[in-house]
Amino acid sequence: MELGFDGATAVVVGGSKGMGLATARCLAADGARVAVIGRTTADVTRAARELADAGSPDTLALTADACDADAVRNAFAEVGARWDGALNVLVNVVGPYGQGSFETVTDADWRAAVDQGALSLVHCVQSALPLLRRAQWARIVNFSAHSTQRQSVHLVAYTAAKAMVTSISKNLSLLLAPEEIPVNVISPGTVVTPGLQDWARSHGIDSDDPYRLMAAIGEHFGHPAQMPRAGLPEEVGAVAAFLASRRNSYMTGANINVDGGSDFI
Repeated sequence: MELGFDGATAVVVGGSKGMGLATARCLAADGARVAVIGRTTADVTRAARELADAGSPDTLALTADACDADAVRNAFAEVGARWDGALNVLVNVVGPYGQGSFETVTDADWRAAVDQGALSLVHCVQSALPLLRRAQWARIVNFSAHSTQRQSVHLVAYTAAKAMVTSISKNLSLLLAPEEIPVNVISPGTVVTPGLQDWARSHGIDSDDPYRLMAAIGEHFGHPAQMPRAGLPEEVGAVAAFLASRRNSYMTGANINVDGGSDFI
């Protein structure tokens, strides 16, 4: 099914690896011009090359820390200059890092989680909105997490920041509905991302086996799923691409679980 991205412009914040890169690949394969924003120049440059190989007619690699409002504004100014001041799609995949229970998370950890998980989203939407409003059609997709629905005592600050993403997105959907700009959220479960693989290796777990990874998540965090394996980035990317596409013209304010059924346990 064609999603209607031919000639469209898209920015994926956090699109240099994992679920962000998988989403960007889907957009590129359907003909979108795609900009990737990330913190590491080498990573965004590599990602832009991959997207060109995937079919994108124009790619842009931008280095910026989404926690830095000025850097984000500068990145989106480059996007506007490159694509005549209009943007069809904004996808925000950036999220907080770290683990810890309520009794171990420090004030600095809390601030970092909010900065990385919520303020980064605010910076990107604020900078993108003028470009989105100039486009003939526009979509926003933000990434939350299934842990906001099934809590883990080991992820208190991470989950709180992701809950802010969900709440901000719902509010944005209300604000932008009169302009017919849908805003939706994806809540992934356990997905084979570089971050999860790093964690697995640090615990002596086979990081390439999605079945073993899911078992380990159940053992360590109490977050099993009905399906016996972890998800793959491309499985999440396909859902994000639909939400970001012209095919999705009426769904807004939704929170879509892509989690192997863990929300139903």
